[in-house]
Amino acid sequence: MQVARSELILGGQKSGKSRRAESLAAAWLAAAPGHRAVLVATALAHDGEMHARIARHQRERAARVPGLATREAPHDLPAAIAQAGGGETLRVVDCLTLWLTQRLMPLSDSEPNRPPALDERAPAAIIIEAIRACPGPIVLVGNEIGLGVIPLGPEVRAFVDALGALNQAVAATCDRVTLMVAGLPCGLKGWP
Repeated sequence: MQVARSELILGGQKSGKSRRAESLAAAWLAAAPGHRAVLVATALAHDGEMHARIARHQRERAARVPGLATREAPHDLPAAIAQAGGGETLRVVDCLTLWLTQRLMPLSDSEPNRPPALDERAPAAIIIEAIRACPGPIVLVGNEIGLGVIPLGPEVRAFVDALGALNQAVAATCDRVTLMVAGLPCGLKGWP
């Protein structure tokens, strides 16, 4: 499995997005002894079920890709990408959808580690800048939620629009784009 300079992996829930990203990290780690890989995790645990889900993902990921370090970055994703290492480090951002959700629909202003003032630039501009400045390879995971029914509420429609715009901008920037369906990668851009 060849690692691209930048790859966006999209798909629905349980489509195999994270597994593909982990496979790319494992391939990167195996390719050279000096290679490193860091998962930049964007999830926040707001309830017991989410705490348990995150813990399960951490255990399973550690078993599948033992050399994959983890860095939590639910808010300042660009800084986490920049600080994860140099050109020898592959970054896996999982996931853009949760990061955008926390930017646009925070559960409270008192979340731990929440920056006092968020960068007011469009989320797509912030991430594109981080991708372009990233010194090593980067894999970004996100949800494709625009294939379902049109949401009834204006806030949800606005979120679907914002996520669609983010996905389109990131896809235009990345060298490779993959759509995951039932655990199978479908090459959309930059596939050999």
